[in-house]
Amino acid sequence: MKKIALAAAFVGAASTAMAGSYAKDDVVMEPVVVVEETAASSSSAAILIPLLLVAIIAAAAAD
Repeated sequence: MKKIALAAAFVGAASTAMAGSYAKDDVVMEPVVVVEETAASSSSAAILIPLLLVAIIAAAAAD
């Protein structure tokens, strides 16, 4: 008898657990555009080492 009552309780809970409706929602969500800002890089850092190498080679060639 307890098993039948427990099964009936589960069936009753399962049938009323559905939320929402069958109506179609006309909600349109726009896509979110994410823009990442990049850090501004200095171009002087990339040219500094070659300029130092040229200066060292020029100083060695002058001697």
